[in-house]
Amino acid sequence: MLTPKFDNLVKQLRVLPGVGQKSAQRMALHLLTQKRVQGMALAGALDEAMREIIECERCHSFSDEAICPICQDPRREDNLLCVVETAADVMAIEQSGGYRGRYFVLGGHLSPIDGIGVDELNIDQLISRLKAEQIDELILATGTTVEGQTTAQFISQAAANHVVKITRLAQGVPVGGELEYLDSMTLNQAMSNRAKL
Repeated sequence: MLTPKFDNLVKQLRVLPGVGQKSAQRMALHLLTQKRVQGMALAGALDEAMREIIECERCHSFSDEAICPICQDPRREDNLLCVVETAADVMAIEQSGGYRGRYFVLGGHLSPIDGIGVDELNIDQLISRLKAEQIDELILATGTTVEGQTTAQFISQAAANHVVKITRLAQGVPVGGELEYLDSMTLNQAMSNRAKL
């Protein structure tokens, strides 16, 4: 313990994922001894982000305005809708550069054991959107966990009367992956989802 203010800085840095006590102490010491100007800029950016970044009214991803840039982009395909669990999933798909449709963020996945049911997610808004818009393909890009699979199955059943085509992201062997190093669940998914050449 150096000072109460130092301890508070360390405590606040520990809220970040993967940052333990020692890492937080190193970060705090580094900011205080070598990067005070950058630390002030970081504090300003955090303050601004926490106050001004909101949820997009249309897709529920993060946005600086009521409607996010992806939802406002006229070059996106309106008839393709990709359902993801979190805004982090939107970022991952966008970084791949292979998708030009729209998104819908659920805000998590169904997990009765954690008290997360349909009412805690944006599923009702998703179904309302499917009823109101002409969506040719609904892409379910939820996680490959049991909860992600359950969520995809629930949405597939709820959306069946409103969308012609419902697809799920392919799962299985990663590019460059060696079969001997794959876990049995991944290998099972790869066998189940094999494609014709």
